[in-house]
Amino acid sequence: MRCEVCGREIYGKSYRVMIEGAKLTVCGKCAKLGTIIWEETKPKTPMPSAKAPTRRLTLKTKKPPQAIVESTLELVEDFDVKIRHARRKLGLSHKELGKKISEKVSVLKKIETGKMTPDNRLATKLEHTLKIKLLVQASEEKVPKANIKPVSRELTLGDLIQLDKKKVEEKTKRKQS
Repeated sequence: MRCEVCGREIYGKSYRVMIEGAKLTVCGKCAKLGTIIWEETKPKTPMPSAKAPTRRLTLKTKKPPQAIVESTLELVEDFDVKIRHARRKLGLSHKELGKKISEKVSVLKKIETGKMTPDNRLATKLEHTLKIKLLVQASEEKVPKANIKPVSRELTLGDLIQLDKKKVEEKTKRKQS
């Protein structure tokens, strides 16, 4: 513990003193500068009580439930336009929307201009408040096999062996027929 007047470490007694209307915890030397309210023989240390740990545990466990969002959801491409139109349609300013969803105005403005993309948690808040759809099921782009062109590359030794095997097979088929 340090003296609130001189800043030195307090060893031994600390004093609670009223100096010019302020209650301060000071060392023995600085205690003479004011009126002593009470003396403390050793610095305060919190005494563990039986109820304290259970109270702390209950406070930690009572966090508000977070919305569970599947990782298979993705944001629509034109989210910025949808958010802006929905906000204007409801007649909300950035400030009013920010208060409703507990978000900063600057973040909302960046999202509407497309400079920032909202995470899934913020997107669900916006969906609920603005009554729009921002998160959709992630779709894998399927490329038709007919449009796939073989990549031109140099032949490897393995390719040459395969070609050689095919030639041998063709020759044996021709001889048999």
